[in-house]
Amino acid sequence: MWNKGVFLGLLALAACHKQAPADPFPLPRRPVSPIVSPRYSNEDARDSVKEAQTVMQLSDLAAGMNVADIGAGEGYYTVRLAPLVGKSGRVLAEDIVPQTRDNLAARVQRDKLDNVAVRLGKENDPLLPPRSFDRIFMIHMYHEIERPSEFLWHLRDALSPKGRIVVVDADRPTDRHGTPPKVLMCEFGALGYGLTRFERLTGDAYFAQFEPNAPKPAPAAISLCG
Repeated sequence: MWNKGVFLGLLALAACHKQAPADPFPLPRRPVSPIVSPRYSNEDARDSVKEAQTVMQLSDLAAGMNVADIGAGEGYYTVRLAPLVGKSGRVLAEDIVPQTRDNLAARVQRDKLDNVAVRLGKENDPLLPPRSFDRIFMIHMYHEIERPSEFLWHLRDALSPKGRIVVVDADRPTDRHGTPPKVLMCEFGALGYGLTRFERLTGDAYFAQFEPNAPKPAPAAISLCG
């Protein structure tokens, strides 16, 4: 003898599953590294090889620009970007880990960086204001993005008309806290970005800069890489 209540419950559950919208963004066909630390390396060691200085020069930064530091961590780039863009420029530093965000906010306040704002983003959407940024920096964090196609799709709208995205990462597999340049270029290309500059840095690190050069695709039309 069947239980009417259980049967109706199963019907309701099936209807709920049937009505749930399909996820339009494709998952990557490669591993994703976990977030293990808010710090990529010791700041003195990074300064000794002029990492930030080199990256900011390659990015053609200038006073008055609005820039975003995504995955800012402890703020190595944030505190160096602030004086470069000056009082007429703005830096938005963002992280997805609440405690890391809070620690960075305390550092910004302690250093009296009045042109810096700190906020919490989402794993696959940085929630940036539209048409606002001349440069968006993603430093040693791209390999930690769980759904890169969704993330890059949202970034498109945050760029100013001549805005560019700067990625610094290591040339090694994504499960070893790096991103092979061919993978990076493919994933950006699938979202309508074109590579404008590529340079090798110290060790296995590299600099890659992108800007939109094709229409923004619909989520379901994004090509998979790999």
